[in-house]
Amino acid sequence: MSLTREDIYHRIELKNNLKLTHELTKEFVDSFFETIVQVLERGEEVKITGFGNFELKNKNSRPGRNPKTGVDVEISARRVTTFKTGKKLRARINPTPKQR
Repeated sequence: MSLTREDIYHRIELKNNLKLTHELTKEFVDSFFETIVQVLERGEEVKITGFGNFELKNKNSRPGRNPKTGVDVEISARRVTTFKTGKKLRARINPTPKQR
């Protein structure tokens, strides 16, 4: 299952017993994501405690190949965003049995 923005809006609305209107919920979620994008655009990391970190990494240019034609191409240098899960999220995803 994929989680869309509409799903996020709906889940927040349900969790708050409809105290927030759909428009306010949408505005909040959209500004949250926009803030993350703006920080990444400035080249900074985004750390969300208990969730994880969004980091920018520089990739060097490298040789590649067009899989359709087999022609060699140069893949240009670029920045990519990576996500590393935090300990709390990792623990929830991969729970370990409690030791006795």
